Amino acid sequence: MSITIFGIESSCDDTSAAVIRDGVMLSNSIAGQAVHEAYGGVVPELASRAHQQNIIPVVTEAIKKAGIDRTELSGIAFTRGPGLMGSLLVGTSFAKGLSASLGIPMVEVNHLQAHVLAHFIKETPEDTNQPSFPFLCLLVSGGNSQIILVKGYDDMEVIGQTIDDAAGEAFDKCAKVMGLGYPGGPVVNRLANEGNPKAFRFSKPHIPGYNYSFSGLKTSFLYTLRDRLKEDADFIEKNKADLCASLQATVIDILMDKLRKAAKDLNIKEVAVAGGVSANTGLRDAFEDHAKRFGWKIHIPKFAFTTDNAAMVAITGYYKFLKGEYCGMDAVPFSRVIL
Repeated sequence: MSITIFGIESSCDDTSAAVIRDGVMLSNSIAGQAVHEAYGGVVPELASRAHQQNIIPVVTEAIKKAGIDRTELSGIAFTRGPGLMGSLLVGTSFAKGLSASLGIPMVEVNHLQAHVLAHFIKETPEDTNQPSFPFLCLLVSGGNSQIILVKGYDDMEVIGQTIDDAAGEAFDKCAKVMGLGYPGGPVVNRLANEGNPKAFRFSKPHIPGYNYSFSGLKTSFLYTLRDRLKEDADFIEKNKADLCASLQATVIDILMDKLRKAAKDLNIKEVAVAGGVSANTGLRDAFEDHAKRFGWKIHIPKFAFTTDNAAMVAITGYYKFLKGEYCGMDAVPFSRVIL
């Protein structure tokens, strides 16, 4: 008998719903929120209101695209956290209502684990390009920078993480001071492709073990702009591409240095990347380069699975459903946690 899982994702500013049957994705619908662009970042109150407006249309679309009836669903998977509390409440409440109305169980999903397990989403039954255990996963986004040792679907260990800012946050904040708008990461990526990555040098942290730090890089970047603007008021405008290329190269060097060390120390050749920053073309190129230089078997997600999406929630819920790991109606969202 087929197992059909409905996934709901609402941890930040994307409302998403997806259907997965026996590990194969049937639909993955997402509604973004342009309202935050004017504020240079996600405004929690506006995000939760937008989720309330978007969730019914998105759920309806996901069911329609999947070509199924709601009565065919086996279970509901939803993001319980971490994320913005108001946003999570919308998804959690909707999951409870849908579960109760259909009389099917709920499965709570950790948002970070879902990003890792996005690599196990199948788009066709014949898709066999999933990682083998154990593997390392570099999870990089606006809020997280972690190296995760993945021993199984439900066995993950964070062996390294940022002690201050995340890589995506560094991109966004540096982009903001250059007046590039929000979100800044994609703009930095686009301009970096036109610039010289060796034009400017920014400080790199010396943190023991596999942990990361990006606060020093942000400070170094800010001081560079401050000093050069004293000499030339149009410095940023004249050097945007080179600044972005140099910033991106520094961030990627920091990320790959620790990942390379972890892979060597643990003698693991299978390495994946996940999270919003995994859409960065420079980081993807770095993974391809390391695959050639160090014999890594790499796993890079499709762009559709880099940002927050319900397909990754549904696939995580699918594996938990197989083990009977259901949750009750008393489940409440949580805003902060590590794996």
